[in-house]
Amino acid sequence: MRKFTYSLMLFTGIFFISCSSDDDGIDITTCADGVMNGDETGVDCGGSCAPCETAIENPTNYVFTRDGQNTVSFDGQTTRIKMGQELLSTFNVPTNSLQKLTGMFAHEEGADDFEDASLNASDKSLRSKVAASADYFSTNATDQALIRTKVDGFISAQVNEVYPNWEVAAAAGTAGQIADGERTRYVSGQGLEYNQLFAKSLIGSLMADQMLNNYLSPSVLDEGENIDNNDEGVVEEGKPYTTMEHKWDEAYGYAYGLNADPSNPNADLGADSFLNEYIERADSDDDFSGIADEIFQAFKLGRAAIVAKKYDVRDQQANIIRENISKVIAIRAIYYLQGGKSKLSLETPNYGGAFHSLSEAYGFIYSLQFTRKPNTGEPYFSKSETEAFLTSLLEDGENGLWDVTPDTLDTISEAIAARFDFTVAQAAE
Repeated sequence: MRKFTYSLMLFTGIFFISCSSDDDGIDITTCADGVMNGDETGVDCGGSCAPCETAIENPTNYVFTRDGQNTVSFDGQTTRIKMGQELLSTFNVPTNSLQKLTGMFAHEEGADDFEDASLNASDKSLRSKVAASADYFSTNATDQALIRTKVDGFISAQVNEVYPNWEVAAAAGTAGQIADGERTRYVSGQGLEYNQLFAKSLIGSLMADQMLNNYLSPSVLDEGENIDNNDEGVVEEGKPYTTMEHKWDEAYGYAYGLNADPSNPNADLGADSFLNEYIERADSDDDFSGIADEIFQAFKLGRAAIVAKKYDVRDQQANIIRENISKVIAIRAIYYLQGGKSKLSLETPNYGGAFHSLSEAYGFIYSLQFTRKPNTGEPYFSKSETEAFLTSLLEDGENGLWDVTPDTLDTISEAIAARFDFTVAQAAE
C-alpha cells in the first residue's frame, strides 16, 4: 500500500511537490520560502529551494474557476441522489404499487414519478447507472443485466412479499412486521428488510461503481481528445469547464451532491442516505477518524492537479479515493454483521434490530463487488465471492436470518477484514 503525505501552504494555497521519493510513495512537501525543490517524479533539483516544476494550486475548499466562472458541475449526480432519497422515503408505504416504485427507479423524462417536479422533468434515472461503469461493465453486459435484475428484485419483493403482510406479525418463514425497540421493521419470511437491501446495494452498484470505476478512470478522464483539450484549456461547448474537469466533478458529486455547501462537505456529512452518510459513520469511529478528510483532500488535490495538467498526481489521488471508499463499504459491512450478532446474542434476542442490521450488512456485502483495489482494475471481492457471502448469510437454516449463527457472521466478517488493513474489532465498534 502506498502512503501519501501532504503539506499545504496555508496562506498561498499553493501545493508544491518535492523531489524526495521512496518506496512508500511520494512525499509532498514545501520549502520554507514557499518554493519547491523538486518535482513529483523524484528528480533531484539540486537540493535547494528553487523551482523546477509548475506548482499545483490547491484551494482550501473544492472551488475552481476559469475567467471568474465556476467550473464545478455535478447536477446529474445531485438529481440521482434526490431520486434515491424520494424512492427510499416511499419504500415503506404499503399502498404503493410496483409500477409506482419501478417508475421511480427507472424514471423516464416527463413521467409523473416524483413529488419533486424537477425530478419528473429530468432525463436522468437511477437504474440506467446501476452497474454501468466503463471499466467493469462496458464489455460485461451479462453481469450488468444480472445486477440490475437483482436490484429490481428488492423492489418487487417488497411489494409482493411484504406489503400483503403489512399488519401480520413476522415469524420464521412469514413476512410481516417485527418490533425493534420502539420502532417497527417490515421483513420477509427470511428476515430481510428490503428497503435496506435496496439502499445499501445502490451505494455500491451506482455511487461507488460510477465514482471508482467510471469517472475516476483514465479510460473516461483521458478518452478521445480529453488530454489535449485539457492541456489547451478547450472547454465543452457552452460550458466553462473542460471534459476532464467535469468527469472528475461528476465522481465528486456522487459523494457530496446533497451537502449544503458541496465545496466544504465535511461541515455537514450525513447529508444523504447513501455514500455521504456512511463516510460520516466511518469517520465517527475513532479507529477510522480522518478518513472523511482524506477522501475530500484527495478529491480536491486531484481536481487541482487536472487544472495544473499533472495527470500522474491526479491518478495518485484517484487511487487514494478508491482505497478509502472501498474501505468505508467494507467497514460498514462488518459493523452491521457484528451489530446483528450482538442483538441476536442478547438473553432475549432483539430479532427486529438484528434483522435491520443484517439487512444493512447484506447490502454492503453486495456492494463489495463494485470496490476497486488501488493500481489495479479489480474489486476487492469478485461478484462470485460476494454472492457466496450472501448465500452463507442465509443458508444456516431454511428461514434465512432467523437461523443465522454467530459463527457464520464472524466467518464472513473475518474474510472481509482480511483484505484490508483493519480488524473486525475495529470495524465493529
